[in-house]
Amino acid sequence: MTFSTRLKEEITEHDGDTLEKRAELSAILRYDATFSKEKITITSENAKIARRIYKYLKEIFNINIKIIVRNQKRFRIKQIYILEIKEKMMFILESLNIYENNHKIKANENYLETFEEKKAYLQGTFLTTGSINDPSTSGYHLEFVFTKETDAFFIKKLLKSLKLDAKSLKRANRYMVYLKSAEMISDLIKMFNAVNSLFYFEDIRIYRDHKNMVNRLNNCEIANQEKTTITGLKHLELIKFIREKDLFDLLDEHTQIVLEYREKYPESSYAELAEIISLETEYKIGKSGINHHFIKMKKLIDQYNNQD
Repeated sequence: MTFSTRLKEEITEHDGDTLEKRAELSAILRYDATFSKEKITITSENAKIARRIYKYLKEIFNINIKIIVRNQKRFRIKQIYILEIKEKMMFILESLNIYENNHKIKANENYLETFEEKKAYLQGTFLTTGSINDPSTSGYHLEFVFTKETDAFFIKKLLKSLKLDAKSLKRANRYMVYLKSAEMISDLIKMFNAVNSLFYFEDIRIYRDHKNMVNRLNNCEIANQEKTTITGLKHLELIKFIREKDLFDLLDEHTQIVLEYREKYPESSYAELAEIISLETEYKIGKSGINHHFIKMKKLIDQYNNQD
């Protein structure tokens, strides 16, 4: 079972109040039902979602609903659940703010007055048009796909009203509204009250964030080590030059100690070199002191190269 399916099934485990049920049904029928003069047809590949739609319609409108189960053979055999409504059709569509005066109308945010109704509408939208990537196998991505641009625009606006900044694009003859931010996807799963899915998502998110942090630290450590090694090799070249030109004795005693230890430990950082010298000699020195002596060495070389 995919993470997307697990999340949808977890959503179906929690019932809302009557207003929330109406809001969810409004989204489901608007985005997933087909309408004709004879019937309203809703199709689902998920038994729990089909059962939820049946239950809500029965509770709110007290109607008879025909259920057809078909086996679909494509890549594998799977069952398709078809719900057919032939009673109170226009009353249902008008009650759910889908039709008005026998004409289909655009989704209206004023119909969703409370946070709970907005959340329920998004739940219905996700159950029918939504999907989410498994964060353990790919990047963070949650999307809703629509056949009409106006529907995509409305859902994007609805998400924004809940402080979820979604993006949109056209893909072939479909319109997609999507979230890429892990934090926003987590917030939406939390709104759906899908605790198990939220814990799973957050566990993967924490693991990936920790892994990325470790990789960044490792890369930083490698870069610093490479820089230290290059600096040490440059120092060895300069010390070799000083010895070849008989300039070593012109340096003071402490500078000579630092250069001698640099020859012994060419790959050590300034801090490591200072610690070694402080432990093995009577000369106590810090990182800045090490740098000061290398500056002295460079000045001596510059003076030698610049003399007439």
